[in-house]
Amino acid sequence: MPLPKIDQPLFDVTIPSTKQKVVFRPFLVKEEKILLIAQQSGNDTEIIRAIKQILINCLQDNVDVDSLAVFDLEYLFLKLRAKSVNNVVKLSYRDTEDDTIYDFEVNLDDIEVQLPENLNSKIEINKNVGMMMKYPTADITDKMGQFETEVDLMTFFIINCIDTIYDEDNVYAASDYTEAEITEFLDSLDVSTFDKIRKFFENIPKLYHKIEYKNSLGSKREIELTNLKDFFMWG
Repeated sequence: MPLPKIDQPLFDVTIPSTKQKVVFRPFLVKEEKILLIAQQSGNDTEIIRAIKQILINCLQDNVDVDSLAVFDLEYLFLKLRAKSVNNVVKLSYRDTEDDTIYDFEVNLDDIEVQLPENLNSKIEINKNVGMMMKYPTADITDKMGQFETEVDLMTFFIINCIDTIYDEDNVYAASDYTEAEITEFLDSLDVSTFDKIRKFFENIPKLYHKIEYKNSLGSKREIELTNLKDFFMWG
């Protein structure tokens, strides 16, 4: 006689960047094992891969997880974890001023993605030539660990976040060109254009929560949580 099957509740979550509503089931013991193994490895890439696998397992809709923006991926997992385990996480931080450890509780149901008001994905190079940028997607996170320098990592991010390049006559899809060709194009840019690209990355939407407290010396202190490692203290 087969063992009974346990029905799982379903719940809706809205993807921040697209406003698409998707349906999840809670993650189960088998998904918890995937996450625990990744956490024990201490490898950020392995943790992200585990998160992606858990989302794929629990999503009831046909969603390409790799095509999600990184902040979408983090937001969906955070909400999934709130429904599957506990919506409250306990965090401990050592204050650098009084060297005291403070404990906090954060309600994951309250966490949203901080969306900049004037994020411009259009990078003008001159009056005739420019680029349209896109958010970093989950598929590029698998490759982040292979770069030895911050310069190489930054170049990799930029190459993978260029959507199109345009001039007076044409629009060129970046995906139609090799990494070497895009790198050569980037190397020809002036410094002011590169600064515009840097500002685009600085203002990409992100998870955000601020903890405010007063330490033992009476100083007002703030802790800003902006990614999954901050909320779950991985690594």
